[in-house]
Amino acid sequence: MASPHGQPGRPANQGTARRFDHLAAIENLRPGHAALNVSVFRCAPRSSFPLPLALLEKHPGSTQAFVPMNARRYLVVVALGGDRPDLTTLAAFIAHGAQGITYRPGVWHHPMIALDAEA
Repeated sequence: MASPHGQPGRPANQGTARRFDHLAAIENLRPGHAALNVSVFRCAPRSSFPLPLALLEKHPGSTQAFVPMNARRYLVVVALGGDRPDLTTLAAFIAHGAQGITYRPGVWHHPMIALDAEA
């Protein structure tokens, strides 16, 4: 089980989250020297809406998973695109806390947006 208990973490996502790195040992069966990483983020809920989307990111070499740990709602924002996001494909979904999501490599997305409580 991975838990950030007792670790200070570091700021992330424009100050709305704390990031806790390397909490669990994972097996890397890929060739080469690519190091896998499992991080846990503790995300503060957003309280003001409408929410300006100031950041979209993608990870071209790896998947990224969001697995909420407190059964609260969060907002998922994604877009297609190559070097830049195609804003005409921007889509948003509300996920409930029992749903985890995984982005494929290269999918543009906004960092996790907690809605009701810390996630």
